[in-house]
Amino acid sequence: MLKWLEYIPFICIATLVRVLPRGMALGLGKRLGQLAQRLQGRRVSIARDNLQKAFPEMSSAEVSSTVSEMFKHLGISFIDMLRVDQYKGPQDLERYFDIKNDKHLTEALELGRGCIVLSAHFGFWEAGSFFMPQLGFTTEIVAKPMRNPLVNAYFSRIRESNGNQIINSRKGARGILKSLQKNHAVCILLDQHLKGQGSVVAPFFGRPAHTTTIITQMAIRYQIPIVMAFSHRLPDNTYRCHFEKMFLLKGELSEENVLANTTLLNQNIESMVRNDISQWFWLHRRWRACCEK
Repeated sequence: MLKWLEYIPFICIATLVRVLPRGMALGLGKRLGQLAQRLQGRRVSIARDNLQKAFPEMSSAEVSSTVSEMFKHLGISFIDMLRVDQYKGPQDLERYFDIKNDKHLTEALELGRGCIVLSAHFGFWEAGSFFMPQLGFTTEIVAKPMRNPLVNAYFSRIRESNGNQIINSRKGARGILKSLQKNHAVCILLDQHLKGQGSVVAPFFGRPAHTTTIITQMAIRYQIPIVMAFSHRLPDNTYRCHFEKMFLLKGELSEENVLANTTLLNQNIESMVRNDISQWFWLHRRWRACCEK
């Protein structure tokens, strides 16, 4: 019963924003983000604390402004997530997405080992589910199932609408390797807390953060090329989608080298976030108290 109580208001919002014009729908998303900021005091506190520790030089007013911009951005992104399957064909690709350096992904796939497309909860991270197939790439998306199976089914359908496939992150390693062996691009968001076996504590914004090592180990063992990518939302609600030059992780599968390379990946993500700190998901408890005194 609870899953339906959660799903009914969700699907009502989804239905509404899908019939509204895009500009009006995203404007509604901005207001929903502002409303969420007023109602989610605990999340606001987490975001403020994360920002203050990541940027100790920022004033309280600057932190407050960044948090407000982040909530607006997340509201807009949430609505665009509900509508992402409504982007159609080359005309919408050209109208709403400015693609930079997708040649780097093409060059990586020419090695014949597949490619890990590494990103984070930055900008409009769901954009690739539309533009990657439009650019001609065969793509799998690693995603953690949502707690509500009805909502999860909705987003899975949206993400797969343009021909992508979903890899369950809870059973990720085997699915990722299988896709790479087919020379596919596998899209992964690496900026979430993951503790326990298969993780290390690596610095992120100068603080220790539990980070998965599965990607690092796989990239080292099989020499899989990695391409950093992000979709930055612009003031007019279009997106600049940028691919970095591919790189390979060097060295052996020693604990020291795995930690060093996982730290490198965190540093690359941190550099991405610094492009516009208001577009990262500062609400997430990326740094847990168990890592710090």
